[in-house]
Amino acid sequence: MLNPADTAFLETLAAALPEGVISAAEPRYLAEPRGRVTGQAGGVARPRSAEDVSVILAACNAARVGVIPFGGGTGLVVAQVRPDGPPVLVLSLERMRAVRAVHPSENVMVVEAGATLAEVQAAAEEAGRLFPLSLASQGSAHIGGNLATNAGGVNVLRYGNTRDLCLGLEAVLPDGTIWHGLKRLRKDNTGYDLRNLLIGAEGTLGVITAASLKLSPIPAAIGTALMVVPSPAAALELLALAQSRLGGLVSAFELISGMGLSFLAETMPEQRQPFAQPPEWMVLIDVGLPDGLDPDAALAGLFEAAAEAGLVLDGVIAQSQAQRAEFWSVRENIPEGNRRIGSISSHDISLPLGEVAGFIAAGAPALATLGDFRINCFGHLGDGNLHYNVFPKAGETRADHENSREAIKTMVHDMVHARGGSVSAEHGIGRLKVEDLEKYGDPAKLAAMRAIKAALDPMGIMNPGAVLREAL
Repeated sequence: MLNPADTAFLETLAAALPEGVISAAEPRYLAEPRGRVTGQAGGVARPRSAEDVSVILAACNAARVGVIPFGGGTGLVVAQVRPDGPPVLVLSLERMRAVRAVHPSENVMVVEAGATLAEVQAAAEEAGRLFPLSLASQGSAHIGGNLATNAGGVNVLRYGNTRDLCLGLEAVLPDGTIWHGLKRLRKDNTGYDLRNLLIGAEGTLGVITAASLKLSPIPAAIGTALMVVPSPAAALELLALAQSRLGGLVSAFELISGMGLSFLAETMPEQRQPFAQPPEWMVLIDVGLPDGLDPDAALAGLFEAAAEAGLVLDGVIAQSQAQRAEFWSVRENIPEGNRRIGSISSHDISLPLGEVAGFIAAGAPALATLGDFRINCFGHLGDGNLHYNVFPKAGETRADHENSREAIKTMVHDMVHARGGSVSAEHGIGRLKVEDLEKYGDPAKLAAMRAIKAALDPMGIMNPGAVLREAL
């Protein structure tokens, strides 16, 4: 059983640290974006160095006080707040945001975990390089949180998840030991891969304090197009065609539904839309080409070949950077439109590409047996990650269907699992999906995860109750 981060503990801890590291828990540390859960904490630690983090974790481990690592607070699975149990210590890395080094010739940068993703992107661009991770929340999401959740985003198709963009880590383990793993190596087969163990662990095995990140050359020319497709099945064939014509140069391939566009028209009428009438389905395609290749010509050629094959019905290629930004604004504002409508149940799922079209076709009829709903299905089609969100019919609110949420979630997740998919594609498990992990997870994997947790965090102080159920 954990002990509370009470006044006596916080005073003792504060005495061992520089002034101002320990403070009261402000409301911003106790909130999560969807507003479903409010956390509680005894206090907040805002360290300035890995050494500060080491002192904090060693003290918490000795006193058996729970710790919740806190990044930008943008996570959607309630990993960053703990609503019950003994008050914990929130550990925010917001003061640790330095870019320690940039090595353009190596395509590597070393940055502290509290830097926002936008700051990392800007530092890479200043050095003439690209850090390709791209999320709607990049202005506030911390790179440490991106690593802790193995964030995905729109460019996974070409560049991979956050895990694929990291070469090394500096991290503090639960007993306060600092792991100095900030290597810039692309090959390092020296035993167990602690880096990849901590990435995606959601702060349950330690605290990431800095990372060596992979950079890429900035494409010489970028092209963006919206193409109307008759169905998700056609969109998948278009993806295969795009990859065969352009190789690994397709950066993003996003599926957008007419329902998402209708929600934008309803809730954000100021958002300019590319088509007078929202099509039922369309895809947003980004390509980044080397010097000497014309992205507009490449996209035009793709459209012509796809039209001849019956895969596209209409399309428009961005003619300027402003128009490209406008296209992406439509995609990036879909989650905000969803929020304003108010979903009954939202799902971050992934499927084998060959199962995507069948799942979408089967989903609506299955859910119709539970009630009259609207479905907004959109997401990163290139890597099989769909955001499949269920909304009340027009004139009703999600409060009218509060009793339906669990049944909807179960139906969607059962369908995903039956098709060999995952009920958590890029947002993680947090506290929201612990039961889902227990239901759908492989028993051998779960047993190994529990053994790893017990070995590295025997006191159970790290983000208690997230990912794995808290031991009583």
